Amino acid sequence: MNTNSNYQPKISVIMSVYNDSKRVEDAILSIHEQTYKNYEFLILDDGSTDDTFDICRNYQKKYKKIKLFKNINNIGLTKSLNLLAAKADGEYLARQDSDDVSLPSRLLTQLTYMKEKNSNVCTTRAIIRDSKRLKPRFAHIIHPSLVIKYKNPFVHGTLMINKKLFNKIGGYDDQFRYSQDFKLYQDVINNDEKIHFLNTVLYEVNIKDNISSKYEEQQKYYALCVKKNLAPYNYE
Repeated sequence: MNTNSNYQPKISVIMSVYNDSKRVEDAILSIHEQTYKNYEFLILDDGSTDDTFDICRNYQKKYKKIKLFKNINNIGLTKSLNLLAAKADGEYLARQDSDDVSLPSRLLTQLTYMKEKNSNVCTTRAIIRDSKRLKPRFAHIIHPSLVIKYKNPFVHGTLMINKKLFNKIGGYDDQFRYSQDFKLYQDVINNDEKIHFLNTVLYEVNIKDNISSKYEEQQKYYALCVKKNLAPYNYE
């Protein structure tokens, strides 16, 4: 990592979206409005059947930083994120979910913090949309390496990771259709890397009608596989 305070590395924001036409616009605009400008925004439409792709394409025409891709069939978040990461040019990868919003200073604040701490992985606190509740609520008080033995203490959409480390650990594990972020964090820790947590609210997270709520049982199963270090069977 280049620790020069004036160095401005490129950040690749990656977002996979599926049938989210009502919320994707806010997600796109939240990245466009970032105070940090040396970024690219890679969006992959994962086989949407609504007008999500058309919305994304309209913004691609307006904003040069957007690179838009499309899967013919829906392949799921895990594989889609790995495809985007492979196409990314940035030194860092930053996640964005299509139903969430990044606050304007998110990229700059995270990057500054990571440079100060010589960190390769960073997540932040988030506020839950339409409420004043914060996420995580209390898990941030305990060291992540302890909490992660029992639950995933991080908000996936806030993740920023050095791409070299991401590639070193093999990216997201394709076996994990769900809880892929939990598995990634465990792989990071197993690689003797520290996950830094920034106790600053930089993200607005949606918890209604999302992957976690729609596929709760599948999430629990894959999370259990992470905790027990098991290879999952194909639980759709």
